[in-house]
Order: sequence, then structure tokens, then C-alpha cells
Amino acid sequence: MQKVVLSPSRLKGSVNVPPSKSIAHRAIISACLARGKSRIFNADFSQDILATIDAVKALGARVETEKNEIIIDATDMFSVENAVINCRESGSTLRFMLSVAAVGGGNTTFNGEGRLPKRTIAELLKLFESHSVKSSVKDGLPVTISGKLTGGLFEISGDISSQFITGLMFALPLCSEDSTIKLTTKLESKGYIDITISVLADFGIEIQPTNDGWFIRGNQTYKPNDYTIEADWSQAAFYMGAGLIGSELRLKGLNKNSSQGDMAGLEVFRRFGADISWDGDVLLCKPSKRKGIEVDAKQIPDLVPIIAACSALCEGKTVIYGAKRLKLKESDRLFSMADGLQKLGVDAQQTDDGIIIYGAEKIKSADIKGYNDHRIVMAFSVLSLCAEGEVTIDDAQSINKSYPDFFNDYNSLGGKADVINLG
Repeated sequence: MQKVVLSPSRLKGSVNVPPSKSIAHRAIISACLARGKSRIFNADFSQDILATIDAVKALGARVETEKNEIIIDATDMFSVENAVINCRESGSTLRFMLSVAAVGGGNTTFNGEGRLPKRTIAELLKLFESHSVKSSVKDGLPVTISGKLTGGLFEISGDISSQFITGLMFALPLCSEDSTIKLTTKLESKGYIDITISVLADFGIEIQPTNDGWFIRGNQTYKPNDYTIEADWSQAAFYMGAGLIGSELRLKGLNKNSSQGDMAGLEVFRRFGADISWDGDVLLCKPSKRKGIEVDAKQIPDLVPIIAACSALCEGKTVIYGAKRLKLKESDRLFSMADGLQKLGVDAQQTDDGIIIYGAEKIKSADIKGYNDHRIVMAFSVLSLCAEGEVTIDDAQSINKSYPDFFNDYNSLGGKADVINLG
């Protein structure tokens, strides 16, 4: 366990934004479904990515890692008849690999850690029942699935988890039958589906959009690929937030034409008042006059913690809505953010699907909880730049889930973060 003690400071300079975790998950899995060898470049070995690497290895893929490179030989993928996969705390690993394991056949047991065993997978398991795959429980972990997934019609809601849809998109091209994914509700987190379709196309898989979902031709073949992971717009948001509240930063490695939905954070922080512009391929972030805004978070749920944190220093009221699903993340992020903001002297009120925040003139010194949630810890670390005194956050080790070098980069830019091991 660790805690971090943060002193007031300003970040300034250039930072290489870490590679996209969302894209990395998808590239690793796609490479393991291509019978041959692939290389993935610009990888970052966060706990979530290590969980996916271990998951594909459990199904028979051979994976080697060298610095920022992943070498995958998928020749023996699906050669393990009774596999056990520990998804750690990675929702992406669990929800993607359930469908992947199902299309491979055999028996696969899934375990998890933290809050992951309680995060719902019921809708996906119910779909499996009508497509030749049985499960040992109706929801939650541990679960064992058996049988080989068959194609056909998959009716699924679009507002529970886009990860279910992505998992099916990995698996259904390998079925003998053609398949259709039909949405029964409006799709949320559409950007993540766009990432999936883009990565799959790079590995030779075609997904065709329809009026209410997607058509997926069966008997498709994944092609090995040498693939480079682009920088992560969700991690860039922490630095855009720092720019909004007083830092001057240059963000390197971002793709101007990215399919990542979290690129929408660019416009959100501009609406708050941040001075953000491109200098060639470098994104410049500077402070300016700040004002509260309304934010519909349905398509950008991962950005809510940093948006909520920075709105604490914006004049007037900020209303974040459309974020009910955040109650079921690594923590209840709506509660976690409201709790931390209140301890820092900010008027923050949790609602059923979001948070209402009234801008404060100052941020108090306080001890706050990180709730073992990487995005909560990083969001409050950014807000602490403008605190009156020291801010202490527990569960600082949770950043390893997505951005292990966060505090190293934070300090290299002039931040003052003292990470303390608690034993």
C-alpha cells in the first residue's frame, strides 16, 4: 500500500503521453486471434495490460515482452482445454476475453480481484446460453464457461457496457455463421466501439454497421500485423486539466485523427476556458479564464474524475450528468469524487447520474481517499497543484492499473508528489 503527499506546485514543460490502454487491449487480443506472429510497438505494461497478456497466454498464446514491445506467436491459441484466467481488476480483460474464450471452445474459468467480481456480466452470459455456451453462474465471478460460441442474432443493450459488444466483435468473425449485433437501447461509449472496429480492420476483420447495430460475416481470418499503439487521450485529459488550472504543458504523441472517443475531452476543457491549440503534432495547454459548464458524460465516462476535479476551480456551477455507470467502476466514482471534493472544501453534490459542483476560490489542505481507483488518485493529484497546503491521498499504488509512471512524469514536470510506502 502507498499514499502520496502532494504539495502546491505548477507543471511546466513537455510530456510524452503514454500509449492507449484501450487500443493496447484490442491489439493484443487481435494479434492472438491471428494464427502467426505479430509485434506490437509502444506498449506500456500497466496492470490492466498485464492482465490481458496473462489471459491470452492462459489460452495458449506465446507472448514475450521487450521494453515497450510485445511479441506474440498465436500458433497455439486455444490449445488449452481447461484454462484459468485471472483478470485482476480489469473489466476490459474480463468482458473481452469471455467472448474470446467462448469462440475457442473448451472450459475456461474467470477470476478477478477488487470490485471486479461484483461488476455485472449477466447480459453477456445470458446471450451465451442461446448460442451454445453454458456458464456456472448467472452473474459475477468466479465463473466457468463451456461450449463453443455459435453465430446468429445477438440482441444487446447499448447502455450497460460497450465492452460486451467489443468482446462479441472479437469472437463473431471466427464463427461459422454470419452474425448480427442488434442494439436494444441507445449506444453509450460509442468511441470505444469505434476503436474496436478500427483495430479489427488493421488485423483484417470487417465489421459492417447497420441501422441498429452491426453485421459480422462469419469465417473471417485475422491477419498477423506489426502494430504501433498511439498515445492515450484519456491520460492526456489529466494534463489538459492541469493546463486549465494553471500549468503550461506540451503534450507529445497524440493522434489528431484518433478514433478514441476521449479525444472529446479537448473540446470539454476548451469550453471550461483552457487555452488549447496545436503546434504541429504537439498539443499546447495553457490556463485562461475559467467558467463552469454542463457536461453530458455518456460518451466520455472515463473523463468524469478529471473533469469534476478541475471544475472545482471554475467560476460558477458545473453539472456533470449521464454518468450513472460510474457507480460500478473500480470505485463508485460519483461518490469518490464528491467525497474528495467536499474534504477539499468544495461544494459538490452527488446526483443519481452525476455530480453538481460549485467553483471554489481555494482548495484546502486535506487527507482524502483514493478508493483504490487510479483515475480518482490522478484526478485529485492534478487538483492538488492548486491547494493551499499539502494534500494526502491513500491507495496511491492504484495508478499502476493504467499509468504506472504518472507520478514520475508529474514530478519531472515540476510537481511535488512524495509517494510513501506503507508496508
